[in-house]
Amino acid sequence: MTLIKKNRKTVIGILGGGQLARMSAFQAIRMGFDVAILEKEKDSPAGELTKKEFVGWVDNQEVFNQFIETSDVITLENEFIDSSYLKRIEDSGKIVIPSSRTISLIQDKLIQKSTLQKAGVPVPKFIKVNTDTSYDNISSILGRKFLLKSRKMGYDGYGNSTIKNKIEFDSELKRLTPRHSELYAEEFVKFKKELAIMIVRTKKEVKCYPVVETIQKNHICHLVISPARIEKRISKKVEEIAIHSVEAVEGYGIFGTEFFLDEDEKILVNEMAPRPHNSGHYTIEACMTSQFENHIRATLGLSLGSTEMVNPYAVMINLLGKRNEVGILQNYASVLLEEKIKLHIYGKKDSRVGRKMGHITVIGDNLSSLIKIAKSAEKKAIL
Repeated sequence: MTLIKKNRKTVIGILGGGQLARMSAFQAIRMGFDVAILEKEKDSPAGELTKKEFVGWVDNQEVFNQFIETSDVITLENEFIDSSYLKRIEDSGKIVIPSSRTISLIQDKLIQKSTLQKAGVPVPKFIKVNTDTSYDNISSILGRKFLLKSRKMGYDGYGNSTIKNKIEFDSELKRLTPRHSELYAEEFVKFKKELAIMIVRTKKEVKCYPVVETIQKNHICHLVISPARIEKRISKKVEEIAIHSVEAVEGYGIFGTEFFLDEDEKILVNEMAPRPHNSGHYTIEACMTSQFENHIRATLGLSLGSTEMVNPYAVMINLLGKRNEVGILQNYASVLLEEKIKLHIYGKKDSRVGRKMGHITVIGDNLSSLIKIAKSAEKKAIL
């Protein structure tokens, strides 16, 4: 069942106005749809693209209701909205993709890991942390080195900490608790590669994008290489596990799943996100249909587009803030000297050191050359 209106423009409501909403909105507008954006601040990256910008948040009942009434179908750009607010939208008769049920299984990472484990999905060992949990308790199960993680609001390394001894445990417990009071601990995986894949699922179809290799820098995705430099059998297994993971959370829409490939070539799910994902940005230029277009198609119940790559290789590199100033690229001319560069700037008002401000993608048939071009351009960029 499609949700297209025939006598007027269909309005897709997006909860959140950051870069993921912006890139999704671009695709919706290109296809002839309208978008409504709900974000806490005016002129958000996505809010700049529409007259239907609602300033406020889900806890502002008046603004939230106006946003719901304006939208024909609603999706989101992150999983941090309490599922009870999504249930309110569903109770009003509007469809939310992904559903409140899916978000309830995925936004709390302890529940996410437990749900996946119960479904037979391979995940690292983990345990719940509470006020009575000691370093000795955890290390006896997970080993002396492990990760302490916030159950909610953890992304780009925020809310995570590597623990190697009791002093670090006590210190990081105090530091992380104010971010989100509930924590869990997870085993430290010695991996040889980090992998990721985008899966898009509707009631009728499931499509997989290529498995990619992700390279982190300071806990933030720095470089994405597509396809990943792995054997086909591993790539196939990643696809199977990712589909199983989406099914386990009763998911429809677009999902990004991150994996560890450990030293014994065991594949473990690190995290999954029910939305477009940083590891899928390369698809805008590199694939027949981008993750953002298929996100819109799946939200509206339309047939999905091809996920095949148009060139043998693609490289995406994030542009992180290098200064605490206005969020405008200072040197377009030098960044765009190489003709293969595809530049994306997210429209954030302010730059901060380490903040995701944009990305660059290059596609072609010589992977080492593409990596060199991407790294060179990123090094030049002043944001």
